[in-house]
Amino acid sequence: MMTLPENVERPERPYIYVPFTVPMDQMQQPAEQGFPQLFAYLERHGLQSAGAAFYNYRRINMEQTLDVEAGIPLAAPAAEEGAIKTGMLPAGRYMTVTWHGHPDQLMTVTGVLIGWSRLTNQPFDQQTQGSDDYFACRLEVYESGPDTEPDMNKWETRLEFKLKD
Repeated sequence: MMTLPENVERPERPYIYVPFTVPMDQMQQPAEQGFPQLFAYLERHGLQSAGAAFYNYRRINMEQTLDVEAGIPLAAPAAEEGAIKTGMLPAGRYMTVTWHGHPDQLMTVTGVLIGWSRLTNQPFDQQTQGSDDYFACRLEVYESGPDTEPDMNKWETRLEFKLKD
């Protein structure tokens, strides 16, 4: 089940991440390799996340590779360490939708959100260069996952795409 798209205002938010460049058929790699590093970092430094883990799609070329960050929001900025990078999710208006179901349907849900953006004439904050689409902030937020819900059909994922100012 999918919620209706809505627009929300987000403040600038600090986060930690591990960057990856992967082909579409290796999209599990950031979760399998990045999230454990991020959670270990939080534990080592006694930090709490300020929300759920996410993917931030920075560049998408469906035929070749995607630049994606496995990330976790924080209450305050932190220091970089090894593969762990730091950044700020930009403030602004975001178009969001929540999917309750198996993550293998997220491509379809994303298509619905993109279609809604076009239908309502609310473009995302992105640029296209050749076959590559670059995004100011395109989040796939994992509100639940294997640690909290073993049945993937009951998972909750929120998409948040920054709108052009």
